[in-house]
Amino acid sequence: MKKMGGATPNALLGLLSIHPMSGYDVRQLIPRSIGNFWNESYGQIYPALKQMSVAGMVSKKTERQKGRPDRHVYSLTEDGRAQLREWLEVPVEHEVRRNELLLKVFFGGQAGPGAIRRHVEASLEKNLAELKLYTAMEKQLRKEEAHDPQLPYWLMTLNAGRHLSSATVRWCRETLAELDRLDAAVLVKGTAVKKVAGKTKRRKS
Repeated sequence: MKKMGGATPNALLGLLSIHPMSGYDVRQLIPRSIGNFWNESYGQIYPALKQMSVAGMVSKKTERQKGRPDRHVYSLTEDGRAQLREWLEVPVEHEVRRNELLLKVFFGGQAGPGAIRRHVEASLEKNLAELKLYTAMEKQLRKEEAHDPQLPYWLMTLNAGRHLSSATVRWCRETLAELDRLDAAVLVKGTAVKKVAGKTKRRKS
Protein backbone atom coordinates (compact mmCIF):
# COMPACT_ATOMS: atom_id res chain seq x y z
CA MET A 1 0.00 0.00 0.00
CA LYS A 2 1.42 3.39 -1.01
CA LYS A 3 0.84 5.87 1.80
CA MET A 4 0.09 9.54 1.22
CA GLY A 5 1.24 12.26 3.57
CA GLY A 6 -0.44 15.53 4.44
CA ALA A 7 -3.75 16.36 6.06
CA THR A 8 -5.76 16.90 2.86
CA PRO A 9 -5.77 13.26 1.65
CA ASN A 10 -6.79 12.03 5.09
CA ALA A 11 -9.60 14.59 5.33
CA LEU A 12 -10.84 13.52 1.90
CA LEU A 13 -10.61 9.84 2.83
CA GLY A 14 -12.75 10.61 5.87
CA LEU A 15 -15.36 12.39 3.76
CA LEU A 16 -15.46 9.55 1.24
CA SER A 17 -16.00 7.10 4.10
CA ILE A 18 -19.49 8.61 4.38
CA HIS A 19 -20.36 7.63 0.79
CA PRO A 20 -18.86 7.82 -2.72
CA MET A 21 -18.70 11.35 -4.09
CA SER A 22 -17.45 13.47 -6.93
CA GLY A 23 -15.08 16.37 -6.33
CA TYR A 24 -18.07 18.70 -6.62
CA ASP A 25 -19.97 16.66 -4.02
CA VAL A 26 -17.01 16.95 -1.66
CA ARG A 27 -16.92 20.72 -2.15
CA GLN A 28 -20.63 20.94 -1.32
CA LEU A 29 -20.35 18.71 1.74
CA ILE A 30 -17.43 20.48 3.44
CA PRO A 31 -19.39 23.61 4.56
CA ARG A 32 -22.12 21.34 5.98
CA SER A 33 -19.79 18.96 7.80
CA ILE A 34 -16.15 19.69 8.67
CA GLY A 35 -16.15 23.30 7.46
CA ASN A 36 -16.62 24.77 10.94
CA PHE A 37 -13.36 23.31 12.22
CA TRP A 38 -11.37 22.26 9.17
CA ASN A 39 -10.84 24.04 5.88
CA GLU A 40 -9.76 22.49 2.61
CA SER A 41 -8.92 24.72 -0.34
CA TYR A 42 -11.03 23.91 -3.39
CA GLY A 43 -7.85 24.12 -5.43
CA GLN A 44 -6.44 21.19 -3.44
CA ILE A 45 -9.42 18.85 -3.64
CA TYR A 46 -9.30 17.82 -7.29
CA PRO A 47 -5.50 17.32 -7.54
CA ALA A 48 -5.57 15.36 -4.27
CA LEU A 49 -8.36 13.08 -5.52
CA LYS A 50 -6.37 12.36 -8.69
CA GLN A 51 -3.23 11.57 -6.67
CA MET A 52 -5.24 9.36 -4.32
CA SER A 53 -6.63 7.49 -7.32
CA VAL A 54 -3.13 6.88 -8.70
CA ALA A 55 -1.97 5.75 -5.24
CA GLY A 56 -4.84 3.27 -4.99
CA MET A 57 -6.49 5.00 -2.04
CA VAL A 58 -9.69 5.54 -4.01
CA SER A 59 -11.28 4.12 -7.14
CA LYS A 60 -12.81 6.34 -9.80
CA LYS A 61 -15.98 5.69 -11.74
CA THR A 62 -16.90 7.94 -14.65
CA GLU A 63 -20.58 8.68 -15.16
CA ARG A 64 -21.62 10.08 -18.54
CA GLN A 65 -24.02 13.03 -18.41
CA LYS A 66 -25.96 14.16 -21.45
CA GLY A 67 -25.11 17.74 -22.34
CA ARG A 68 -22.84 18.08 -19.33
CA PRO A 69 -19.23 17.18 -18.45
CA ASP A 70 -18.56 13.64 -17.23
CA ARG A 71 -19.00 13.10 -13.51
CA HIS A 72 -16.11 11.35 -11.75
CA VAL A 73 -17.25 9.57 -8.59
CA TYR A 74 -14.63 8.45 -6.08
CA SER A 75 -15.00 5.55 -3.63
CA LEU A 76 -12.73 4.33 -0.85
CA THR A 77 -10.66 1.25 -1.59
CA GLU A 78 -9.50 -1.17 1.08
CA ASP A 79 -6.09 0.52 1.01
CA GLY A 80 -7.75 3.91 1.47
CA ARG A 81 -9.84 2.67 4.37
CA ALA A 82 -6.74 1.14 5.94
CA GLN A 83 -4.84 4.44 5.67
CA LEU A 84 -7.79 6.30 7.20
CA ARG A 85 -7.88 3.91 10.17
CA GLU A 86 -4.11 4.19 10.61
CA TRP A 87 -4.22 8.00 10.50
CA LEU A 88 -7.01 8.07 13.08
CA GLU A 89 -4.67 6.27 15.49
CA VAL A 90 -1.85 8.84 15.13
CA PRO A 91 -1.62 11.34 18.05
CA VAL A 92 -3.06 14.77 17.27
CA GLU A 93 -0.46 17.47 16.62
CA HIS A 94 -0.73 20.56 18.83
CA GLU A 95 -1.30 23.73 16.82
CA VAL A 96 -1.24 27.31 18.06
CA ARG A 97 -4.47 28.89 16.89
CA ARG A 98 -4.19 32.25 15.16
CA ASN A 99 -6.83 34.61 16.52
CA GLU A 100 -6.78 38.13 15.11
CA LEU A 101 -9.42 39.36 17.56
CA LEU A 102 -7.30 38.40 20.57
CA LEU A 103 -4.23 39.87 18.89
CA LYS A 104 -6.02 43.21 18.54
CA VAL A 105 -7.39 43.07 22.09
CA PHE A 106 -3.87 42.39 23.40
CA PHE A 107 -2.69 45.65 21.79
CA GLY A 108 -5.97 47.41 22.58
CA GLY A 109 -4.29 50.11 24.66
CA GLN A 110 -2.99 51.57 21.41
CA ALA A 111 -6.38 51.51 19.63
CA GLY A 112 -8.60 54.46 18.87
CA PRO A 113 -11.77 55.10 20.90
CA GLY A 114 -14.33 52.33 20.51
CA ALA A 115 -12.28 50.19 18.11
CA ILE A 116 -11.88 47.19 20.41
CA ARG A 117 -15.51 47.45 21.51
CA ARG A 118 -16.66 47.24 17.90
CA HIS A 119 -14.54 44.13 17.30
CA VAL A 120 -15.86 42.41 20.43
CA GLU A 121 -19.47 43.33 19.63
CA ALA A 122 -19.03 41.88 16.13
CA SER A 123 -17.64 38.66 17.62
CA LEU A 124 -20.57 38.48 20.05
CA GLU A 125 -23.08 38.84 17.22
CA LYS A 126 -21.25 36.24 15.10
CA ASN A 127 -21.11 33.64 17.86
CA LEU A 128 -24.75 34.15 18.85
CA ALA A 129 -25.64 33.46 15.21
CA GLU A 130 -23.44 30.35 15.25
CA LEU A 131 -25.23 29.01 18.32
CA LYS A 132 -28.53 29.25 16.45
CA LEU A 133 -26.93 27.52 13.47
CA TYR A 134 -25.63 24.64 15.62
CA THR A 135 -29.09 24.12 17.07
CA ALA A 136 -30.60 23.99 13.57
CA MET A 137 -27.85 21.65 12.33
CA GLU A 138 -28.36 19.26 15.23
CA LYS A 139 -32.11 19.18 14.61
CA GLN A 140 -31.53 18.47 10.90
CA LEU A 141 -28.94 15.75 11.56
CA ARG A 142 -31.13 13.95 14.08
CA LYS A 143 -34.00 14.01 11.60
CA GLU A 144 -32.19 13.12 8.37
CA GLU A 145 -29.35 10.90 9.64
CA ALA A 146 -31.07 9.23 12.58
CA HIS A 147 -29.97 5.73 11.55
CA ASP A 148 -26.42 6.54 10.42
CA PRO A 149 -23.88 4.89 12.77
CA GLN A 150 -21.59 7.93 12.40
CA LEU A 151 -24.23 10.32 13.76
CA PRO A 152 -22.96 10.26 17.39
CA TYR A 153 -19.50 11.34 16.19
CA TRP A 154 -20.90 14.12 14.02
CA LEU A 155 -22.87 15.39 17.02
CA MET A 156 -19.72 15.32 19.16
CA THR A 157 -17.93 17.68 16.79
CA LEU A 158 -21.02 19.88 16.52
CA ASN A 159 -21.20 20.01 20.32
CA ALA A 160 -17.55 21.12 20.46
CA GLY A 161 -18.45 24.06 18.23
CA ARG A 162 -21.41 24.87 20.44
CA HIS A 163 -19.22 24.90 23.57
CA LEU A 164 -16.61 27.11 21.88
CA SER A 165 -19.24 29.59 20.73
CA SER A 166 -20.91 29.61 24.16
CA ALA A 167 -17.56 30.28 25.84
CA THR A 168 -16.82 33.07 23.35
CA VAL A 169 -20.21 34.65 24.00
CA ARG A 170 -19.48 34.68 27.75
CA TRP A 171 -16.00 36.13 27.12
CA CYS A 172 -17.42 38.85 24.85
CA ARG A 173 -19.95 39.91 27.46
CA GLU A 174 -17.32 39.94 30.22
CA THR A 175 -14.97 41.91 27.98
CA LEU A 176 -17.62 44.48 27.10
CA ALA A 177 -18.33 44.93 30.82
CA GLU A 178 -14.61 45.44 31.44
CA LEU A 179 -14.45 47.99 28.61
CA ASP A 180 -17.38 49.78 30.25
CA ARG A 181 -15.39 49.90 33.51
CA LEU A 182 -12.31 51.23 31.73
CA ASP A 183 -14.34 53.90 29.92
CA ALA A 184 -15.95 54.97 33.19
CA ALA A 185 -12.55 55.19 34.88
CA VAL A 186 -11.20 57.35 32.06
CA LEU A 187 -14.26 59.59 32.29
CA VAL A 188 -13.85 60.03 36.07
CA LYS A 189 -10.14 60.74 35.66
CA GLY A 190 -10.83 63.28 32.91
CA THR A 191 -13.45 65.03 35.07
CA ALA A 192 -11.05 65.18 38.01
CA VAL A 193 -8.30 66.67 35.85
CA LYS A 194 -10.69 69.33 34.57
CA LYS A 195 -11.74 70.24 38.12
CA VAL A 196 -8.13 70.60 39.25
CA ALA A 197 -7.33 72.69 36.19
CA GLY A 198 -10.36 74.91 36.87
CA LYS A 199 -9.36 75.51 40.52
CA THR A 200 -5.79 76.35 39.48
CA LYS A 201 -7.03 78.81 36.90
CA ARG A 202 -9.31 80.58 39.42
CA ARG A 203 -6.48 80.89 41.95
CA LYS A 204 -4.20 82.49 39.39
CA SER A 205 -6.91 84.96 38.38
